[in-house]
Amino acid sequence: MPDLSAPVIQAPCESFGPRRDNARPDLVVVHYTAMDTAEAALERLCDPAVEVSAHYLIAENGRLWQMVPEAMRAWHAGAGAWGDVTDVNSRSIGIELANTGQHPFPEPQMRVLESLLRDISARWGILPEGVIGHSDMAPGRKCDPGPRFDWTRLALQGLALRLPEGAAKAPNWDVFRNTVKAFGFPDVPDDTLLEAVRLRFRPWGRGALDAEDMRVCDGLARLLP
Repeated sequence: MPDLSAPVIQAPCESFGPRRDNARPDLVVVHYTAMDTAEAALERLCDPAVEVSAHYLIAENGRLWQMVPEAMRAWHAGAGAWGDVTDVNSRSIGIELANTGQHPFPEPQMRVLESLLRDISARWGILPEGVIGHSDMAPGRKCDPGPRFDWTRLALQGLALRLPEGAAKAPNWDVFRNTVKAFGFPDVPDDTLLEAVRLRFRPWGRGALDAEDMRVCDGLARLLP
């Protein structure tokens, strides 16, 4: 159970299993529920017929439920990959945020998320770059937590990747593609890849690959070994 000042409501679900190959979580995947209320999302996540789950759900008012023990494999990520990890469920902890995808994430919800991320990261040794969005590992299939999610807020607290300042350069698809895939983004068509990178780092970006996309690319390159 996380060490939080806010109470954690236990809402056990049946849709989980052991982590495969004795894997330990080294990723956190952030989602939004795309449902009208947290209670509706909780009901769905705990419905065994649906066969989906997550470890945690945070309501807009900061109410926090735990559905699956962290040591177990919840069924939240689905098909996708991050780097060489193709079974993301076995290597991750899933956090659902009650949000339709059409509005900002409220302050009480973000505060609880931050506390939860600190606790999970400390317990499992998860690095800031291991905190990713569902859209990062499943581009084209998923878009959550979406353009309204404040990744910069988490990054400034060391709870998610803080992108170094990169240099704006002439658009170069070979460089962009190779760099962002080396960082972790999956092998998907170029337009889908660009959309995923923008959704994470510059959701206001539009149109063809441009110099500002290359600035993000250069920042990621500076983090590579």
